Amino acid sequence: MKSQPSLERDLRKLIPSKAGVIIDPERLAELGKDKWFASALPEIALAPGNAKEVAAVLSYANKRDIPVTTRGAGHGYVGGCVPVRGGILMSMHRMNRIKEINGEDFVAVVEPNVITGVLQTLVQEKGLFYPPDPQSYKDCSLGGNIATNAGGPRCLKYGVTRPYVLGLQVALADGTLVRVGGRTHKNKTGFDLVGMFVGSEGMLGVITEATLRLLPLPPARVTLSAGFGSMQDAAAAVQAIFKAGYLPCAMEVADSFTLQSARNAPKEVTGDLKGTLIPPGKAHLLVELDGQKASVLNEGKALKALLAMNKALEVELATSPERCERIWALRRAFSASLKATGLTKLNEDIAVPRGRLVDLITFAEKLQKKTGFPIACFGHAGDGNIHVNVMVSKEQQAKRPKEIEGVLDSLFTQVIKWGGAITGEHGIGLAKKRWWNEATSSELRDLHTRIKKALDPKDILNPGKFV
Repeated sequence: MKSQPSLERDLRKLIPSKAGVIIDPERLAELGKDKWFASALPEIALAPGNAKEVAAVLSYANKRDIPVTTRGAGHGYVGGCVPVRGGILMSMHRMNRIKEINGEDFVAVVEPNVITGVLQTLVQEKGLFYPPDPQSYKDCSLGGNIATNAGGPRCLKYGVTRPYVLGLQVALADGTLVRVGGRTHKNKTGFDLVGMFVGSEGMLGVITEATLRLLPLPPARVTLSAGFGSMQDAAAAVQAIFKAGYLPCAMEVADSFTLQSARNAPKEVTGDLKGTLIPPGKAHLLVELDGQKASVLNEGKALKALLAMNKALEVELATSPERCERIWALRRAFSASLKATGLTKLNEDIAVPRGRLVDLITFAEKLQKKTGFPIACFGHAGDGNIHVNVMVSKEQQAKRPKEIEGVLDSLFTQVIKWGGAITGEHGIGLAKKRWWNEATSSELRDLHTRIKKALDPKDILNPGKFV
């Protein structure tokens, strides 16, 4: 798809850098997708270098009714940045500067395409801590995290991205640059407009700068790795930990299919897991505590005994950073090892109320037996956000698409009946769009529409998604 000469000429005036306008077909195809399978070609792609250029592009596009889809690092899993209506694809990859890390105010000021893991490393070197930790932290951008209100294993203790966003600079659809929030850790001046933009999936404005809340870095951590005879036993152990009064920073669970995939995966797929405990049994529970060294070590020993009392087949307590990381390497390898089975992983990041964790595991097992499709479950046991992965072959995708859709329909319908959510982390995007109406009331959908029309009356921002 070629851009109109007049459009390209006008946009080069708005973004004069040689790297600012992209018309190469291969590069456009790359920018027109994320980690989901959907893709679309934009008419033209732009890489603004600062907030003023973002605002100028939006002002231009709004006057001419040109769709604008914003893309961060492209590591989303729901097609959220796919430009389904063409137009302008705005890639934020040039806006990747860390403007400030302030240990006195406990804030970091960043542009949207700073990689999450890069910020985490730099603040840690200063004795500070940025808790949100999506599993793709080495690749995903902070702007994308904010746009989807991303989560991660540490959400159990520290919460998702939203509590760590103190302020934003946002370019609105008409090109207006506005600052919401600030750099204070408490701020009740007006509506919570920061919260409105966090999780808005690029449909209400374009984030050009974020002021993030930092914490003191916990000086110590311990990690426990336990094997269980069943997922029900592992889920029951999670409840036992809560009942005993513990609040770990992370609790991750994995089922038999996921564990066996990790055992079978070649080293080049998952990395070298030698020396990493893959415990016996059909379920794995990872528990991490952080805090002061003496108290964390004592709690770790007590939790090891508690897990042994709650049907754990084997428990390892890791107290060194190196051993903790080896245990986490197993958790981080689950997604890649499932892909190494040769099956396509349909990753559904549903969330259920905590008390429904055992019910979810039981339901997934019954659904697998009923449909014949393997279902791999792993994820954040502590907050009920489990990644339910329906595993299908390419042949099944081609010949049995309605059956596959039926499996997903059954899963989402049950989750909604339990008062759960069809997405806990990844967002709606395109992947969850067909379940949007079932998951929400007409009044709630109408409220979304009103907000969208108020901020983007011409519907130029990331059009074609769920609003």
